[in-house]
Amino acid sequence: MSATAVRPAAAGAKPLRVRRKAGAGLGLVAWLTGIVFFLPIAWMALTSLHSESDAATNPPSFAASLTLDGYREFFGAGGGASPWPALANSAVASIASTLFVLVLALPAAYALSIRPVKRWTDVLFFFLSTKMLPVVAGLLPIYLFAKNTDMLDNIWLLVILYTSMNLPIAVWMMQSFLAEVPVAIIEAARVDGARLPTILVRVVAPIALPGIAATSLICFIFSWNELLFARVLTGVVAETAPVFLTGFITSQGLFLAKVCAASLVISLPVLAAGFAAQDKLVQGLSLGAVK
Repeated sequence: MSATAVRPAAAGAKPLRVRRKAGAGLGLVAWLTGIVFFLPIAWMALTSLHSESDAATNPPSFAASLTLDGYREFFGAGGGASPWPALANSAVASIASTLFVLVLALPAAYALSIRPVKRWTDVLFFFLSTKMLPVVAGLLPIYLFAKNTDMLDNIWLLVILYTSMNLPIAVWMMQSFLAEVPVAIIEAARVDGARLPTILVRVVAPIALPGIAATSLICFIFSWNELLFARVLTGVVAETAPVFLTGFITSQGLFLAKVCAASLVISLPVLAAGFAAQDKLVQGLSLGAVK
């Protein structure tokens, strides 16, 4: 083999090494970023396993003895209130509102993407503009409405509110997802006699499933974490998990370990849902980014 035949391979070896080094560098940055985001959760978990006196030390004592007293107090072992009704209320409000959002957002996104209406960009901007109003600005009118209709401390009032709050962002997200659905498949289904509900359920939904999963997860997280409306509009019957969590914060005494234990338990459903749907979430959020 002549020397000239080896030169092209040697010339291409350096860019390959450079690409490998660049990939390793990006991987290191990704790991460091993940560790930075994970550290607060790890700190919260460690603090929840300490006694109140050890959790309140400054600087914190990493070698302190571990205990489950914070979790026992959260679940009412010390005679406190049980968290299960609040957790159940959060589950009902989050799951029900997410289902209602999907039922309403899918046809709207279909009309704005696959079968676009006139001036559909203005419609999308209107949906997004509803999120620009500060939440506290609408708190008093909603409170007066709930009071006059006897819906205070009612979990279904939160379901309606969470549905209306998450619907604009859901329509905006799903419109971009449904825009990637091939129109030829929908036309073929229409030629075969399929009506709009059948097309949405059996044709559009399976193709846009990653985007629907990503939208559902984001709406679920927003509903689960909402505090302001739940704090003002609920009392004892419809109290949600974030409102229950704020009850551990007092003006006197030590409560850091118990609050960390409660925060970790209340965060578990969201973390579990994100872990279970992580593949669909990544596919949905990247849908349409690369063609």
